[in-house]
Amino acid sequence: MPKIDVSKVAEILKKNHIDPTVLRRVVEEMNLAVQPDPGDEDKPPAVKKQWVIVVSDPNGKLPKTDFVGWVVQIPESESPVTTPDRVFRAVYDFNASKKGRLLPAKTVGEAFESVPAKHFKDADLWVKTKEPVIVLRTNNEIPKE
Repeated sequence: MPKIDVSKVAEILKKNHIDPTVLRRVVEEMNLAVQPDPGDEDKPPAVKKQWVIVVSDPNGKLPKTDFVGWVVQIPESESPVTTPDRVFRAVYDFNASKKGRLLPAKTVGEAFESVPAKHFKDADLWVKTKEPVIVLRTNNEIPKE
């Protein structure tokens, strides 16, 4: 079936002496009918992503087997060596709370998964991954083709 522009239909109706109020209503309805519905667009499903830590190991000092870790952030002016102490401080604060006394965090993994963000924020630590992510080793070199 051939498609025709709404403005051409309006011109044809105007030539045939249609009442202006009826013409306006018909054109408005046609304009609404030709607009695509926002729900009609077929979007592909979002790709699920995961976080991975890639560690440079040019001297081969890390273990050869896979291991996991967590991604966190600390203030730029602070030393990364203080990160475990920050985690411990957040866990101590959480375990002292009412919820922490009922379900205390006993390991670092439990801490990242169950301790609320406010306890980490008080220790100037921002947890980016609650679940551990795989750490990949690399020798920090791009191979020649």
